[in-house]
Amino acid sequence: MYLWVKAFHIVFVASWFAGLFYLPRIFVNLAMVPADSHAERERLLLMARKLYRFASFLMVPALALGLWLWLGFGVTGGWMHAKLFLVVLVLGYHHACRSLLRKFESFSNTRSERWFRVFNEVSVLLFIAIVVLVVVKPF
Repeated sequence: MYLWVKAFHIVFVASWFAGLFYLPRIFVNLAMVPADSHAERERLLLMARKLYRFASFLMVPALALGLWLWLGFGVTGGWMHAKLFLVVLVLGYHHACRSLLRKFESFSNTRSERWFRVFNEVSVLLFIAIVVLVVVKPF
C-alpha cells in the first residue's frame, strides 16, 4: 500500500506544481496586456481562474496523501522537517497566486511583467529543493 500512496502523492504533487508553474506565466501576460485590450484581458483572466481552481483541486489530494505517508507510514528524518517547511512555503505561494489574481480581477495590480517573471521562478526553486530533499535525504 505504501508504494501506491507514494506513487499517487508524486502524481498529484507534480500536477499541482504544473499549475503553479504556469499560473504566474499567465500573470506575466496579464501584466503586458494593453489597457484597451479587454477581450485579451478577459480571456487571460478566465484561464487564470480556471487554472487556479484546478491547481487548488490537485493540491488537496497531494497534501492528504503526503500526510498519509508521513503519519500513516512513519516517514521521518531531519530532511522531512525541511521538506514540511518548504511545503508550508508552497502553500503560501499558492495563496499568494490567489491574491495576485484578485488584484488583476479588480484592476489593482501594480507589479510589472518583470516582477512576475521572477515570481514565476520561485515555484521552480521550491520544487527543486523539495525533490532534492526527498531523493537525497541529506540529513
